[in-house]
Amino acid sequence: MSKLDGFREKDFLEQVTILNEIAGSRDSSSLPGLLDLFEKPTGDTGVDYMVVNALNAVLGANEDAVIQGLASKNPAFRTLCIRTAGEYAFKDAAEPLADMSGQETDTDRLAEILAALAKIHPPDGAAVFRAFLGHEDPLLAALAMEMAGAYADPQAVVFLKAAVEATDAERTYEQCDITTWKAIDALAAMATPETIAFLAANVHHKNPTARRIITDALVRLGEPAIPHLEPLYGQGDVDQRILACNIVGFIGSRKGADGLVQGFDKGCFNEPNVRYAAFEALGRIGTLKGLVCLVDGLMETDELILMAVVTGLERHAAPGILKTISERIAAGDERSGRIAHAVIASRALRLFQELYKDEVVGAALLAALKKSQDAEILADFATRLDEIGTERAKADAQILPKARTATRKALAADDSKSMLALYRSILTDLGFEPLMAANGQEAYAFVEAGEFADVVITDMNMPVMDGMELVGKLRASLGYEDVPILMVTTESEGSQRDMASKAGVTAFLTKPFKPDALKAKLTEMLDG
Repeated sequence: MSKLDGFREKDFLEQVTILNEIAGSRDSSSLPGLLDLFEKPTGDTGVDYMVVNALNAVLGANEDAVIQGLASKNPAFRTLCIRTAGEYAFKDAAEPLADMSGQETDTDRLAEILAALAKIHPPDGAAVFRAFLGHEDPLLAALAMEMAGAYADPQAVVFLKAAVEATDAERTYEQCDITTWKAIDALAAMATPETIAFLAANVHHKNPTARRIITDALVRLGEPAIPHLEPLYGQGDVDQRILACNIVGFIGSRKGADGLVQGFDKGCFNEPNVRYAAFEALGRIGTLKGLVCLVDGLMETDELILMAVVTGLERHAAPGILKTISERIAAGDERSGRIAHAVIASRALRLFQELYKDEVVGAALLAALKKSQDAEILADFATRLDEIGTERAKADAQILPKARTATRKALAADDSKSMLALYRSILTDLGFEPLMAANGQEAYAFVEAGEFADVVITDMNMPVMDGMELVGKLRASLGYEDVPILMVTTESEGSQRDMASKAGVTAFLTKPFKPDALKAKLTEMLDG
């Protein structure tokens, strides 16, 4: 006697209990009764839903029944069997599913078939997915591309490259669809010299979203990507060199640091923006050769480059390097003042604590600190002086100025710590309370939390969420429809600025720039 005999006449609680028992036991003898209930529903939504769950559980313990069900004339049951075959990765279902994929014309069911095959991942499945790389449905094509990467299918490489290049063309670069994204990820998953070299060569893709995906992919690849990025130091255009330096820094490999030092020795980084990116990358890695190169960077006169140097030294400075920095500040010349200011503006608390031990150097740092109008910086250094605990330190903490009260707020987004430090210094000088974010997502979190900024400054190329996407989200947010947005970028291509303008950027400022240039631009935007 079946548990389902007289099921339709039972009350709701009895029906639920029976279906739960069947789902738990996965009793195959209940299959005919469940199939009858599936094909002729009771009409009670809750019960019918539980019938499907119970049927799925029973089928999950009966591979033969699933394979037979793939040929069912009932479309709904056939679809359920397709899903179950994938969910339980029934290997014997791979062949009939592959046959079905070549005959199916319904796009939705074809998606179910390919999704099931992807979960089963049969050894000879690459050819099945390859047939759909150019499918007109982007979701099917994207799944096929994803699986081309999973199978490391060499015959798919040409098609994947073409998909990435198609959105880099003059008339199509404004859109990055799911197929471009999946093509990039698939090439990265293959991780062959050919595919890595292709991604490195396209590191400055015209579409900012594709560019971010390529950057993330190369960072994930790690050391194998470095030999393909280093040639860009001497051969690439300015944008390619900057991005290559950034990626090597994010990878964080000692091999990458050696290549950057060689790039300095060969004169590859003479352009200010590239030089800044190279110093920042060295600071992220922190090898001995890299630190020596950073110490040489203390001779830089550009404020932003110097802050990148100090930020890097803050992370990794050893006693010998601290001694050199101390001597540079103690010299009392114009360069000394720039270095002291960079230590304060970068909030280099560890460097400050060590350098402060020398009274002459400590006095120079304190003089730079007294010029700050940043409440957080003043509070942080006052706390550090209290922690140092000497009588001199305690006395110096007491004479620090009070920051003036900000009447306006400014939101700034950049993935560079030293760049944010520079923004912070400039914005507080202008009387803004600065809201700092390392990427677009962090910046938009301020908006979601109810913060309102009178002006927004954003970089274009950032991880997680780039500046273009941030601008689009801001313009769609209540209260930010007309807020001035300044995009600060190294981008040299007019196409990139055209895209940013369409997204809602108010004005642009090209790196490198002097602090006065940013102040003037902000004043112009706000007064306008």
